[in-house]
Amino acid sequence: MINKCGNIQTFLGCDADYNSADLVIFGAPYDGTTTNKPGARFGPAAMRADSWGLESYSPYCERDLEDFAIYDAGDLDLPMGDSNPVLERIEAAITDIAKDGKIPLMLGGEHLVTLGAIRALHRVHPDLHIIHFDAHADLRDEYIGNKLSHSTVIRHCWDLLGDNKIFQFGIRSGERAEFDWAKNHTVLRKFDLAGLDDILGNIIGRPIYFTLDLDVLDSGIFWGTGTPEAGGISFAELLAGIGKFAGQNLVGADIVELAPNLDISGQSTATACKILRELILTITKER
Repeated sequence: MINKCGNIQTFLGCDADYNSADLVIFGAPYDGTTTNKPGARFGPAAMRADSWGLESYSPYCERDLEDFAIYDAGDLDLPMGDSNPVLERIEAAITDIAKDGKIPLMLGGEHLVTLGAIRALHRVHPDLHIIHFDAHADLRDEYIGNKLSHSTVIRHCWDLLGDNKIFQFGIRSGERAEFDWAKNHTVLRKFDLAGLDDILGNIIGRPIYFTLDLDVLDSGIFWGTGTPEAGGISFAELLAGIGKFAGQNLVGADIVELAPNLDISGQSTATACKILRELILTITKER
């Protein structure tokens, strides 16, 4: 069982006890390799606090958080600096959650935290597939000499999973070499989520990890992130994409790269909270 931190504020409607929960939320507040503007380490706490301005009921999928047993374990205690112990702690936490037959949902933090999750779940599910929504390809082998970076995370997930297991959507930024490399190793859809139905239809029943970098959204509506990119999908398009996971074998997920300090209006945090609510209800309603 993942140990709950003392005296935390839970995300709205996620205050069930661990043993009864199918879904376990926890935070990974780390942004030690952020390449532009830091602040993603504040994302999990901001989402919990802001969630109390939401309703637990979703008119989008007509479900209510109060109808499900969801456990919020709080944030992991992560060191600053070296990424290796950070990834080890994330891997250990998700290993425990998966061992207990529960689905982990991780709140970032920068995108590198996803690698810890994939290391854990790939051992449990050797046929693991990744669905990746993002503005950035994240397929570099290294960034300024650093192998472990939020700019390299999907490339190093590929090191574990191999070809034809990673499907990328909404990508609108990256080096030419990343796009060239993707042609032979991942399925990459630029700019939007077109083709998601076909991909999910082809891998139905297979174990899927969904990683959502919030900068996939149009930067005009979501600017509270460390590396914003002009363009992007709409809020409605993102919710429609999340809704397509209903009925899929989703074994884990994360939402990363909210930097609440970069949007003093609070709009980005409010948006992230509503997206998290919809993702929770999509994961839980078919279980």
